[in-house]
Amino acid sequence: MMLNEANTCRKYVLPKLKDWEESSQHPHLFTEQYAIDAGRILTTGGRTRRRRKKFADYLLCYTRDFPLAVVEAKRQHKSPQDGLAQAKTYAELLGLKFAYSTNGAGIVEFDYTTGLMTQMNSFPSPQELWARWRRSEGLSDEIAENLLTPFDLTGGKIPRYYQRIAINRAVQAILVGRERSLLTMATGTGKTTVAFQICQKLWTMRWNTTGEYRRPKILFLADRNILVDDPMLKDFSAFDEDVLHKIQGEVVKSREIYFAIYQAIAKDKNRPGLYRQYSPGFFDLIVVDECHRGSSRDESNWREILEYFHPAYQLGLTATPLRDDNVDTYRYFKQPLYTYSLKDGIGDGFLAPYKVHRVSTTYDALGWRPSPDDLDRYGRTIPDEEYQTGDFDRSVALKARTSAIARHITSFLKKTNRFAKTIVFCVDEEHVLEMVEALNNLNADLVQQHPDYVCRITSAAGDVGKEQLYKFKDVLTRSPVIAVTSKLLSTGVDIPTCKNVVLVRVIKSMTDFKQIIGRGTRVYEDDGKLSFTILDYTTSTRLFADPAFDAEPTRIEIEAIDDVGETVDGSEEVIEPEIEEIDFEDDAPTGFTGIPEEENALPRKYYFDGGQCEVIGEVVYELDPNGNQLRTFKLVDYTGEQVRTLYRSTFEIQQRWANSEQRSEIVQQLADRGIDFEDLKAVTNQPDADPFDLLCHIAFDAPVMTCKQRAERLRRQRKDFFEQYGDDARDILEILVESYALGGVEQLALPDALKVKAVEEKYGNVREVAECFGGIDQLKQAVDQLQILLYSA
Repeated sequence: MMLNEANTCRKYVLPKLKDWEESSQHPHLFTEQYAIDAGRILTTGGRTRRRRKKFADYLLCYTRDFPLAVVEAKRQHKSPQDGLAQAKTYAELLGLKFAYSTNGAGIVEFDYTTGLMTQMNSFPSPQELWARWRRSEGLSDEIAENLLTPFDLTGGKIPRYYQRIAINRAVQAILVGRERSLLTMATGTGKTTVAFQICQKLWTMRWNTTGEYRRPKILFLADRNILVDDPMLKDFSAFDEDVLHKIQGEVVKSREIYFAIYQAIAKDKNRPGLYRQYSPGFFDLIVVDECHRGSSRDESNWREILEYFHPAYQLGLTATPLRDDNVDTYRYFKQPLYTYSLKDGIGDGFLAPYKVHRVSTTYDALGWRPSPDDLDRYGRTIPDEEYQTGDFDRSVALKARTSAIARHITSFLKKTNRFAKTIVFCVDEEHVLEMVEALNNLNADLVQQHPDYVCRITSAAGDVGKEQLYKFKDVLTRSPVIAVTSKLLSTGVDIPTCKNVVLVRVIKSMTDFKQIIGRGTRVYEDDGKLSFTILDYTTSTRLFADPAFDAEPTRIEIEAIDDVGETVDGSEEVIEPEIEEIDFEDDAPTGFTGIPEEENALPRKYYFDGGQCEVIGEVVYELDPNGNQLRTFKLVDYTGEQVRTLYRSTFEIQQRWANSEQRSEIVQQLADRGIDFEDLKAVTNQPDADPFDLLCHIAFDAPVMTCKQRAERLRRQRKDFFEQYGDDARDILEILVESYALGGVEQLALPDALKVKAVEEKYGNVREVAECFGGIDQLKQAVDQLQILLYSA
């Protein structure tokens, strides 16, 4: 008897792997059915669901935290090589060097270190695989042993596959002497967790730059307090309290893990620079969070901090792939050791997909031009120009536009969820204040109950803004709900429950855009947050269509040459994208610069409080279920496209649909593409249609039949099918047909189809029912034939 895949694994593959494991001194070396991802989140048809997870049949490890290979198993009657392509796909995704496929008898190995494919009867031992991997990496015994330092799992976080890759690659790079390293990981994918595991591994193994027997001195550096406070309170709290210290105004040198923001240690006109009270070689490792901002730029005042501590190994963390506006980051830290993009995170189901509402007001669609007698609120004549979206709240602030947008935001929340955490990105502090007032007054009914329902979170808001930020990001607090900001919330802040990201300022920088979109990408299943919405009043979301949004940048070499034109040894290699130069936003204050900034001076932009502005257009775009592009989504059109891609005709679907196993494959294929039959019935207003007919109608314009009509046709046209059976068997088949007519083809799935009251009360359990047909096999054949005849025409 031919064994299926599960039985093949149980009878032949598992014994081989147990023998393989027993040959090592390390226990628990393989994991069965290793879940690689979380299952992509699909939001088609108005419902949210997950695609099936990717599972590797077996993950082989040298130690608990150091995987070496994947194994894919196929049925006994298949070739051992049949699963190799899948095994290689998973091995490449997991960053592994060995892939295996087996049918239980034979084994095929693909070795990435040599490029060879080899037939074998047993798996190479853990020691052999470890030795082969070490040789390919050129590692010494000491470095190899240190790489096996386990993760700290006391906090309950088991690193995901991509985090494990990032951690191990960073530790290996440091151990082999790479002084500048970079990890590029999308917002919400756990950069802080990765940083903690890297630090604790180095701390545990007593690595340092001098080779002494001591723990390393590590500095975690960022540009905002929340970016250092959160790691201290969360991941890094696994360290004893007396190990950690945040540098704030005083120099402490007795700790091992330090945290600081640039502003607290940098040199300015009032301070010589607190960082200089530490010797250049004091720190062994500096982790630079959000390193694309500030410190790595050639012209940055903070760059001198990193250059001062030049003996320290420096690891940069960033969420933004290389663009023209952050090329200095990649030049300083070198090309990334590992990149895990926003597209990767959404594809794996670790990040939330998004829907875009692109909204136009009359002023944005048509432009705005002042009338000759229009004065601003300060009595000034507004220059006679035609102002467009990019000018609003930079050159001229139009109160009617702010009010119209605030009304639309409020209306959207009323239609969806008025307590869905929402971030509104404005142009500047003055724009924030105008928006807060408008939103507050439009939501006065809730503000009465929750005074901070709408809040301002900007640097100018001071301690009050900081307190509101901590409340806003707390998953347990209901209010604040709407946070209005300009740039303070654009990066680095973890807000898992954020459901709406609102763009009321033009964003030209791809780096800024990706950071802002990242505010919504975190998944928080405890609160049902699996997706988020972007409300765009500025068409900034056109940046999604930029090929560089989530594309792989191109690799080029930058060479230094000496006086005679020879290449200097050690010329650096960087990655640089092939994109057109774009005009990036200026961080300087906006508006007209001709009016001096002094007490009682007039504002530097014009404020017009008259006029009328309304929202006149709204287009909704969704990511298609494969994550390839934003599109105006119509479920029926999309379903037709997908069905025609999979099948060439109604006949091909019919041949498969009549077989219960192949029918399940069709249903699963469509589910993986975000297509659900209940959604299709709803949008086509065909609640009683047989799913087969509905598919054929949508894809090939075939006529629609209901389940009841198919049942009646079967009874009328194929009486001979029923007459070949005895009275009891015929009666049971009639009950099954009626169950199908009322509930669809799922009602014919054995053995559940026989566990209905009408069958059990009269004929008993499944075994007793089978006796009416002459046995289990004959029963199954009868039900299979019934399904074939139902769909025979």
